[in-house]
Amino acid sequence: MDSIFALGLGYLLGSIPFGLLLTKAAGLGDVRDIGSGNIGATNVLRTGNKGLAIATLLLDMFKGFVPVALASILFAPTVDYGAASFGPVAAAALGAVVGHSFPVWLKFKGGKGVATNAGVSFGIGWPIGVAYALVWIGVLAITRISSVAGMSAVVAAAFAASFTGYNEFIPVLAVIALLIIWLHRANIGRLINGEEPKVGGKK
Repeated sequence: MDSIFALGLGYLLGSIPFGLLLTKAAGLGDVRDIGSGNIGATNVLRTGNKGLAIATLLLDMFKGFVPVALASILFAPTVDYGAASFGPVAAAALGAVVGHSFPVWLKFKGGKGVATNAGVSFGIGWPIGVAYALVWIGVLAITRISSVAGMSAVVAAAFAASFTGYNEFIPVLAVIALLIIWLHRANIGRLINGEEPKVGGKK
């Protein structure tokens, strides 16, 4: 029951479409009508408003961090879940990313979960979050391709868990990585064809 509650909490917080809410509040219309049609920070950036894109990035990270941190506070200190790989903290992590990617409020059409999973990674453990951020920023700086940076970061998080003492979270981070890579399948196709746009470049 704890894991179900944490999963629901993660989903509800993760499903808040900050990118859509911010762009509409700023009078920029529906962000789903431009670019990739996603509600994440990369697509918000295509509105030309860098401030809103940064705000979306931070809020999407926040909604990944909060449910994981709350699950850690509410459950982990008092209940022994043993080696359960999908205890409440892991369930909250999965719920947050699924909520962002498949929000019930938007007919289950959301974003790709990269920023939300960054928040999840920091919520699980700061070493995982730091590894995530370094890979994300580093690959983006080198390639200037958001999708490559995002997919690299989610894979790095799963590997980082095995090197930083968070082995119990490897399964959920691996599941999230597979989900996010699957959500990038159109990007992968464009990468193969050499058609994936670069950040700051012409589409």
